[in-house]
Amino acid sequence: MTGRDMALNVTELRNGAYFKEGGNILQVVTYEHVKMGRGSGTIKLKVKNIRTGSVVEKTFITGARVEEADVVKKKAQFLYRDNDIFNFMDPVSFEQFSIPSQVIGEGAKYLKDGLEVILIVSGEEAMGVELPMSLVYTISETGPGEKGNSVSNVFKEAVLDNGLVVKVPMFMNIGEKVKVDTRSGEYIERVK
Repeated sequence: MTGRDMALNVTELRNGAYFKEGGNILQVVTYEHVKMGRGSGTIKLKVKNIRTGSVVEKTFITGARVEEADVVKKKAQFLYRDNDIFNFMDPVSFEQFSIPSQVIGEGAKYLKDGLEVILIVSGEEAMGVELPMSLVYTISETGPGEKGNSVSNVFKEAVLDNGLVVKVPMFMNIGEKVKVDTRSGEYIERVK
């Protein structure tokens, strides 16, 4: 531990905050403070390992300390994919750089040309990608739309313009735009 490493009290963590644990950078997904009768309580966290994408639960006693992660968020624009390498550009400096697919993880399926994302960078290394909560895509192929079937709880599969497959309502057709939740991969709504 060098003098620069900052320790954070676990009670200072919030959803979206980052901290370090044994070389891994963890992002808080959910934060819950559980009070015990008298005395101290516990902090229950669901954390996502930025490098592997895996989500685990952790419990700390109130007052425990964790190492603050030296994380910077940078805007980047997705350019193209070359096998396992994803190429991005800094929209300010126009500098181009590539990131291996294991860093992109599950987010890879949502990327499309020109999409702006937030890169999570620690030191000189990109640790992960933060996508907007929802993105709009165009349906490039799907089964026939059923005339008069405006029931919104009957779904069919559709392939979107970036290759993502999503279940959409029966009345949706090729060429229409849909909003997709990037956390669950589910259809949210039709976009005019």
